[in-house]
Amino acid sequence: MPTVLAFLTAAAVAFAPANHSAPQQRVVQNQANARIQVSKSLQSELLRQINVVRAQHGLRAFRRSSRLGAAANQHSVSMAQKGYFSHSSADGGAFWRRIATFYGYHGYRQWSVGENLLWSSPSVSTAGAIQMWMKSPEHRANLLDRNWREIGLSAVHAESAPGVYHGDAVTIVTADFGVRY
Repeated sequence: MPTVLAFLTAAAVAFAPANHSAPQQRVVQNQANARIQVSKSLQSELLRQINVVRAQHGLRAFRRSSRLGAAANQHSVSMAQKGYFSHSSADGGAFWRRIATFYGYHGYRQWSVGENLLWSSPSVSTAGAIQMWMKSPEHRANLLDRNWREIGLSAVHAESAPGVYHGDAVTIVTADFGVRY
């Protein structure tokens, strides 16, 4: 039976002082030319199951946000390509600045974002991802935060990811949460 590794991290911020724009990045090739595949089925099932969990706790369902989804996808792909696992961008930039390039805050009175990450080798099921996040106080807090209204999800799989993934097959999931009004 293959060894399964899984790692988690969570973050949140309530205001950002700058906004930049960036185009949505589609899945490409990583530095080792290994193909990175988006798992739309895992993304859809995660959204469905997260909303089931929220309903069980008396919370409204998340709306899918294409802008938060683009931010999540860019980050998952970057981590798979460059072999790192962090809320910070590859250049060390804060996670909220990265999200703000896709999900801006100008013109809104309130803006807040958060992020859950996980990676697992070689893959992760929907139930496994939800279970890991719910067992972690920080991740659970993001999933059950009454303030978040929208979510963007990205699940990517690389057959051979560099860096912290040691060339192994890996599935990386980024969940970006937000509210602005």
